[in-house]
Amino acid sequence: MRTEAKGTASGPVSGFLENPIVGMAPWIVFSLLVGPGRFELSVGLALATAVALIAASHLINRGSSWKLLELADVVFFASMAVVGALASEGTLRWLETYAGEVSNIALAVIAFGSMAVGMPFTIQYAREQVDPSHWHAPGFVRANYVITGVWGAAFVVAALAGAYGDLVLHNPNNIWTGWIIQILAIVAALKFTVWYPEVVRARAVREATGEGPEPPGPAGLLLPLAGLLVPIGIAVLIFDDMWWLGVALIVVGSLLTKRLSSES
Repeated sequence: MRTEAKGTASGPVSGFLENPIVGMAPWIVFSLLVGPGRFELSVGLALATAVALIAASHLINRGSSWKLLELADVVFFASMAVVGALASEGTLRWLETYAGEVSNIALAVIAFGSMAVGMPFTIQYAREQVDPSHWHAPGFVRANYVITGVWGAAFVVAALAGAYGDLVLHNPNNIWTGWIIQILAIVAALKFTVWYPEVVRARAVREATGEGPEPPGPAGLLLPLAGLLVPIGIAVLIFDDMWWLGVALIVVGSLLTKRLSSES
């Protein structure tokens, strides 16, 4: 059951600010903007986004607690702003080249570090959406460890893909290592964040009452990923030489989407 802290507003804006994905908005701004000659700009806008989201969260949801991810956002981008202001041109070029890997590694450290200290970063957001009586329930805590771990794994995959493109292929704009693999990893984590709590709740109801709906199956998790195969195939047709792979991805994505839609 959802509960609202004293002084906390309700509504779509409030619900949006209580989502852990919002805490990643500054990193998204940074990754989209960073590039040659734009390090200071991207860091500045990411820091401004982090501060603005914290201010909005505590002004609109006055009972909202301070989040580990929010504080990490401010500390990281404030540190990067200082580094950018003092760094030499060579250091700035290095940061602009490897900014994606640096940010993904930082996010992975935040995710796994929060688990190591017993406070997976998603649990602080989840606590604002459930009754306090559930905060220490083993299932609730375990679910947040799983979700945070999935996010950490997604960031590691994104960092490895970017590093392979930069260090091995020497092509940071490679469509696979720079875009497709990283996007798929993040989208998979996003969908898992929505799908897995529904599974946990359905299982808890059935265990407690012996009845209730069946937990969502894997089709609901895989459906958006299958749907991405079609635009990925189109991108491969446009930007890559492997036209046959693009066609194959479009066909497979269409067939899988149709099959999974009937199962979910």
